[in-house]
Amino acid sequence: MSILDGTTLRLALPKGRMQQGVVALLEEAGISVRLSDRGYRPNVNLPNTTTKILKPQNIIEMLHLGSRDVGFAGADWVSELEAKLVLLCDTGLDPVQIVAAAPKALLVDGALPTRRIVVASEYERLTRSWIADSGLDATFVRSYGATEVFPPEDADCIVDNTATGSTLRENGLTIVGELLRSSTRLYANPRSLDVPEKRATIEGLVLVVNSVLEARKRVMLELNVSAEALAHVIEALPCMREPTISPLSGGAAFAVKAAVPRDALPTLIPKLKARGGTDIVVSKLTQIVA
Repeated sequence: MSILDGTTLRLALPKGRMQQGVVALLEEAGISVRLSDRGYRPNVNLPNTTTKILKPQNIIEMLHLGSRDVGFAGADWVSELEAKLVLLCDTGLDPVQIVAAAPKALLVDGALPTRRIVVASEYERLTRSWIADSGLDATFVRSYGATEVFPPEDADCIVDNTATGSTLRENGLTIVGELLRSSTRLYANPRSLDVPEKRATIEGLVLVVNSVLEARKRVMLELNVSAEALAHVIEALPCMREPTISPLSGGAAFAVKAAVPRDALPTLIPKLKARGGTDIVVSKLTQIVA
């Protein structure tokens, strides 16, 4: 079926470890995802949208072929499959590194030996490219999961994804190179964006998803400050544009409100207090649309 058949948007959600984070993100954006225990076609409250759950690798393939319009998947598989897709946004969820790793005993001065070696991975294209770029004398072997157990008997080196490196360390492996960094991202088939009705739905989806991602990075900070100290306090506020300032009863002081970076709070709050800020309140944000 062509993506140009009708105007219904075909959204793909990932199966497995990515699913929980993506569904939580959509729920925070006001998009309810009604899942069933065995169903692969959940309902979402987006107009003219059908949803299907697929493995991340299959999402990339279906987006590339055009049977899906938009979907969440890892950047690693987009690179591996060389899919021609449009990146709509990076959720920052499920961050991983694609790395090469080998037993420490195999390494010579911290590097792989010059003799012929065997490299195992699920990522064939990325691995073959890395082998060529590294000038290694190596044979590639495809793995189908649990790649970390291949060395030392069945492979000398592996290329795999890792979030913390703990699984590699538990299997006695040392990272010898990084191929790329990946995370869960929202992609579209470029031809879907040429259909006006689909493009409008896609742009609305991206808007609300980005609003949650931005809100997760910021908090709402409110404080009171005297008229004399107002300029000094505002100078220290790392707000998005301009803070909201309202006069308090009597006109001698002001209430100031701004969305500030969450990670700035440890140094920002003491600074504002020292500059005359009082009654400081920090609250959680759910969505920000600039």
